[in-house]
This record gives sequence, C-alpha cells and structure tokens, in this order.
Amino acid sequence: MKKVKIVKIGGNIVDKPEALERFLKNFHKMEGPKILIHGGGAIASKLSKDLGIEVKMHNGRRITDFETLKLVTMVYAGLINKQIVAALQQNGCMAVGLSGADGNSVPATRRAANPIDWGFVGDVEPEKINVGFLKTLLEAGCTPVFCAITHDSNGSLLNTNADTMASSLARALSAKYSTSLVYCFEKDGVLADPDDDSSVIPYIDRESYKSLLADGRIVGGMIPKLDNAFAALEYGVEEVFIKHADNLLVQKETLLKL
Repeated sequence: MKKVKIVKIGGNIVDKPEALERFLKNFHKMEGPKILIHGGGAIASKLSKDLGIEVKMHNGRRITDFETLKLVTMVYAGLINKQIVAALQQNGCMAVGLSGADGNSVPATRRAANPIDWGFVGDVEPEKINVGFLKTLLEAGCTPVFCAITHDSNGSLLNTNADTMASSLARALSAKYSTSLVYCFEKDGVLADPDDDSSVIPYIDRESYKSLLADGRIVGGMIPKLDNAFAALEYGVEEVFIKHADNLLVQKETLLKL
C-alpha cells in the first residue's frame, strides 16, 4: 500500500516568515505523496483587532460569529493559504491550495449551540471526506495544501480546528493508503516538563498517555492535540509524530502508537 504523509503546521510557525520558509523548504524535500494542513490563528486575531472585530475564545478555541467567519475565511483560505502555495511553487512543489469546500473535499456539520454557542464552527466526519478527489490530486503529482475552512453542504462555510482537520484527513486516507500524521510546532515534541525544552518524551502509547494525564504532566493545548492523534491511530493511521517544524526531516520527535 502506498504511503501518504499528512503534515500539520501550527500557527506559531506560520506567523514567523523565516521559520515558515525553513519549514516549507524541508516539506518540499519530503519524498512521496503528502498533504499539508496549516493554521494561522494569530494573524486572524491581529487582523480582527485592527478591524475592531472582537476576538472571542473559549478554552483556547475560537468562537466564530458571522463577522469572524468572513475574516478567518479571508485570512486562512486567502492570504495564508496562497502565500504558502506560492512559496511551495517557488521551491518546485506542485501545490494546490484548498479549503474543505473545494471539490467537496471536507464536509462538516455545524456544532450544536449547547452548552456553548460556537457559532460557525464545523465538526468533520472523516467518512464523508472526498477521498476520491484527494486520490486524484495525489496521483497527478499534486500536493494539496488545506486551510481549516470546511463547509456544511448547504452553502455555508465553517471554521474547523486545524489539528482536527489533519487527524480527520489522515483517518479518511487510511482506507486507501498507509498514512503517517505529523504535527509540527515550536517544540521538539511532547514535553514531560513544559518548562524544560529538553524533556521530550520519545514514545507514548495509549496506556502511557493515560498515566501522563493522571500525573498532570500533559496539560493545556497538548491534550486536544494528543486526543486527535490517538483518535487517528484508532481508525487506521499507522503512526503519529509530534515534532519541531525545523526537525521535519530529522528523527527528533515524540512518536505515538497504540
């Protein structure tokens, strides 16, 4: 079975031009079929403030009212996505910029307004992802570059968490490919001590993850990232890596397996 790598790059890298340039050069050097998913929340938040649109967050996640939806669509699917695509083309990578609405690639369902009204936030059902469309692009030698904007199949765009988008794409593609999921951000991996960048945990399985949670050694935004990772593993993804964006081509990371 052919292998596909699904790589998610965090907003803390996207927001820094030099770091993003280094990452994209390494991403281009990765051999074989691959898909890139990007965030960009800090840029969206800055522009929101510049335009006088209130930034509303809950537990680190963005509440997306209609004005915010318009803004994040312009930033994620427009500015950031096309800048990344242009940079990859400069490196010789045949990138294709996409939102979940393009090719009906990633349909989603608007999240229920109870107990929190998240607004235009979409939850992806991996079984509805248009794997045939993605397979056509990959086999044509294209590299899909996804922002985390999806659609509800009824004409409305939705804002989706980028980590979840990456996990869902990896799960869906595992029916046709051997899939690896790579989360790249500004740390070398999952840290045993959040204040010590050298305390990378090299390997985590489901049981050790439960122990780390119980001991309070994994906290904050790392919890939903790892929850997404293990959800992907349970539905056919072979392996998940969490690593620094500069180490994309280097074996320095946290490896997750069941």
